[in-house]
Amino acid sequence: MTDAPLLRIDGPDDAAATLLLAHGAGAGMDHEWMQTVATGIAARGVRVVRFEFPYMAARREGRRPGPDRLPKLQDAFGEVFRSLSGTVAIGGKSMGGRVATTVADELGAACVVVFGYPFHPPGKPETLRTEHLRELRTATLILQGERDTFGTREEIGGYELSDAIDVQFLDDGDHSLKPRKKSGFTHEQHLQTAIERAAAFVRRHA
Repeated sequence: MTDAPLLRIDGPDDAAATLLLAHGAGAGMDHEWMQTVATGIAARGVRVVRFEFPYMAARREGRRPGPDRLPKLQDAFGEVFRSLSGTVAIGGKSMGGRVATTVADELGAACVVVFGYPFHPPGKPETLRTEHLRELRTATLILQGERDTFGTREEIGGYELSDAIDVQFLDDGDHSLKPRKKSGFTHEQHLQTAIERAAAFVRRHA
């Protein structure tokens, strides 16, 4: 990254901790889901900084590149992290959260929060993205929908994960934590639950 990344900042400047939040593969930092989560966490006393990976930033210029390869995503995460001061936690939605888990130990992040970890591509449960999660040392909270096609509750129960990782499930939620109507829950309820848990986790590790 040669140009300074565009940031979205919510929450108090004097917060005890900052959460650096990355977007998923298909939608940028201004997506409604990201906006809801960022402002919700900020309202609970955590400063939230959103940024975009290089390929997503390029789409603002009219280009349509696919997601960058992992090393470039990691470099972008590290660049923004090092520009922040104080206690900084990291995390993100789906791909953004996955990248956060790969750099957390190296960067010395306070903790990690992931909304919908992509344990495997949909329909390809044998293609796991979990090897580094066995050795992860940074305290990590994964908020996962029970029927997430990137990793269901049943599938995750069979994975070998580090003791530093706490996976919490949202009843009947999908990859965006949205439940079906018959579950008795609403998407808004699940998002608020996830926001509250994420904010509490970051404050606890501040």
